Amino acid sequence: MSPLKTEPTLTARLKRAAGLGLVYAGLSAVALPATAAADTNVPDDIKWTIPFGVGGGTDVWARFFAPWFSNYLPGEPTIMIDNVPGGGSINGANLFAMRARADGSQWLGTSASTQYPAMLNDPRVRYDYADWKPILATPTGGVVYASPSLGEDADSALQTLLKKPVKLAAQSPTGVELPVLIALDMLGVDVNPVFGMRSRGEGRLAFERGEANIDFQTTSAYLSNVQPLVEDGKAIPLFSLGVLNDDGKIVRDPTFPNLPTFNEIYQQTEGKAPSGNTYEAYRKFFASGYALQKLVMVPADTPEALTETYRQAAREFIKTDKFKQESAAQLGPYTPIVGKTVSAYLEDAMSIKDETRQWLVTWLADKFDVHLSTR
Repeated sequence: MSPLKTEPTLTARLKRAAGLGLVYAGLSAVALPATAAADTNVPDDIKWTIPFGVGGGTDVWARFFAPWFSNYLPGEPTIMIDNVPGGGSINGANLFAMRARADGSQWLGTSASTQYPAMLNDPRVRYDYADWKPILATPTGGVVYASPSLGEDADSALQTLLKKPVKLAAQSPTGVELPVLIALDMLGVDVNPVFGMRSRGEGRLAFERGEANIDFQTTSAYLSNVQPLVEDGKAIPLFSLGVLNDDGKIVRDPTFPNLPTFNEIYQQTEGKAPSGNTYEAYRKFFASGYALQKLVMVPADTPEALTETYRQAAREFIKTDKFKQESAAQLGPYTPIVGKTVSAYLEDAMSIKDETRQWLVTWLADKFDVHLSTR
């Protein structure tokens, strides 16, 4: 139950005490909750900008979270989803950056499609993540898998990957598959990507039709659509991307505890831990696109007490059994991250050293004829 819902009872007690002459100096400062003043500042109406169309993954995600926030925030504000699609989320994010007020009445929902263009210095981007601060993030994981035509098990399939070209049906070189493309390149896999897929689902269908012999899916899609293929002997899981632990290190995904991470596979094949600008690029885009896949953001000037009220509401509802049950289908087996932990992860993920950026610019140009700004 939120602090505000207990306030009438507390106020009534104070009034009764005052009527009896029992209020002494400093009682109100001791009795009133520290967040009471901040709670009363929660706007009656909150407009949540979602820079994607209705029915997309981020829209469905926001519509799942909206009633939870509303029910757990003081005053139960109305949270209105405002879909502003276009430019792969850049249009809506630009609009939010220009117009959002810092009074807590306007939120933004972002995803990897919003983070990546900012990290890649896309000239269309007019927003800066330094101008926002996060309330909540929802992570996800992912699995790279191969066709049985490459081998009877993961070890033999990996050996084949190192010897012959493979095809991957993908959306774009700078899209959600970017860290996977970097990882495969680090392993020495000769990938011939077929770009232009409208979704990862289309990529999976190409794999099922035999048009690609390697594929990648995020956790929810993997569990629902690829796990049956694995059970039928039509797909072989190779490695997961992993998850970030509390120290920001990549560790095994608890959803796939028996599946090695990319880091482990690299250590196994190369005899050393991954490092250098190539790995730094992989780690940054993995963190921003998967460990922090979707974010609830507010302008950085939003009062800290109000920001903390939003974060506390999230902390409260994500602990409930009902949320855990209902979120399983929407979020998979991952627990949302709240507050300063998100801020630390986000700041690290979005900051790229000049030498790492230059490596990425050169790599994308050489590999895929994609030319990025170096500003």
